[in-house]
Amino acid sequence: MRIALVGYGKMGKIIDEIAQKRGHEVVARLKETPTAENLNNPDVVIEFSLPEAAFHNIKACLEHKVPVICGTTGWLERKEEIEKLAIENDTAFLYGSNFSLGVNLFFALNEKLADLMKNVDEYSCQLEEIHHIHKKDAPSGTAISIAEGIINNNPKFEAWKLEETEGNQLGIFAVREDEVPGTHSVFYRSEVDEIEIKHTAFNRNGFALGAVVAAEWIRDKKGNFGMKDVLGL
Repeated sequence: MRIALVGYGKMGKIIDEIAQKRGHEVVARLKETPTAENLNNPDVVIEFSLPEAAFHNIKACLEHKVPVICGTTGWLERKEEIEKLAIENDTAFLYGSNFSLGVNLFFALNEKLADLMKNVDEYSCQLEEIHHIHKKDAPSGTAISIAEGIINNNPKFEAWKLEETEGNQLGIFAVREDEVPGTHSVFYRSEVDEIEIKHTAFNRNGFALGAVVAAEWIRDKKGNFGMKDVLGL
């Protein structure tokens, strides 16, 4: 495949290396807004940029009828607009708050546990996410996906909120620490014990590999997708 990388920071460079190892050609490495010229006729775009740039980057690619894999978080209030654009331009869009296989299995486990806990009133629930100090958004997109998985499967909760909460709000604690690639934990606490599920990333390679696998999967597809579609979860 011909892959264009939009956003060329640490993640972009790892994706570049993995894509080439898997036999793909990287035809563009952009830090600027994509255009028909600088995209260089790709089969798919992988977008890992900044929250303030993501919407315009994705919009430009979809308007050129190029499918987009997006891993940038912190811009999701405009996601519906992008999904509509993908349909209007007869192409494809796939957003992942996290492309790691392990994290997507964790999402499924989290939803199952939330369903099991919905009728157990003795336990409160909190989330914690730890990331490197360079991360621009808080909470992380992964933490928001985990929170939404709980809210959708446990009617006790109606919304999530940063920091500790009471009642029907689900608290997310966001910690920024050194060069941590990403750690996410869900705690159910009672007066007598605690249940915890946790995912710890050791490096960014799992995220990058998942993004390339998603790019391979989306070729020739039309519509809006997520990693559940890619992995059949």
